[in-house]
Amino acid sequence: MIETIVFDVGETLTKDDRYWTSWANWLKVPSHTLSVLVGAVVAQGRDGKDALKLVSPDMDVESAERAREGAGRGEHIGEADLYPDVRPALGALHKLGIRVVIAGNGTARAAELLRDLDLPADAVATSGEWGVAKPDPAFFAKVLEVSQAGPAETLYVGDHPAHDIFPARQAGLRTAHLRRGPWGHLWANDPAVAEAADCQLDSLTVLAAMISQRAAAVRA
Repeated sequence: MIETIVFDVGETLTKDDRYWTSWANWLKVPSHTLSVLVGAVVAQGRDGKDALKLVSPDMDVESAERAREGAGRGEHIGEADLYPDVRPALGALHKLGIRVVIAGNGTARAAELLRDLDLPADAVATSGEWGVAKPDPAFFAKVLEVSQAGPAETLYVGDHPAHDIFPARQAGLRTAHLRRGPWGHLWANDPAVAEAADCQLDSLTVLAAMISQRAAAVRA
């Protein structure tokens, strides 16, 4: 029985459009150029930020992030950055008594911005706050701490096989692969992903119905 559902952030709850556009503007290249490069490195199984080094090979990404922040062009997460199904899905789960947690890779600032959105979630955390990032097993140990449920009662929802589905499964959690964003679509039909995921989703709003159906089956 699922007691807690934990959600990844980027391309699960939030769109990455603004993030990559802001980087393109900072690097003074067309947004389409950077988008194509991000797609290329993603298809190679690399981190999307590797695309930044293709545009500016000598750039230190962490230093550039600090410079952007200092120039007032740093991170921003607003209501428009959420996918439309996020509030309805999280709210429906809350009504069912499911503990809702948001935990993904990101800066401590990203966690603050997510909390400012006042989403229907019991806890919000990022790798920047924890000092450990996915796919490190220690990240999922932290997930289980905030989950307040056992691995078999915790469902991790994410789009990225290598960062979300595979390591969460290895940690003993149940997993849901979301067909969303570059990673979610690219590996949607991968047999390894299908085998590792307990379910595959096209929308977050189906989660409440899925939980209700499984609870009814258990009672029966």
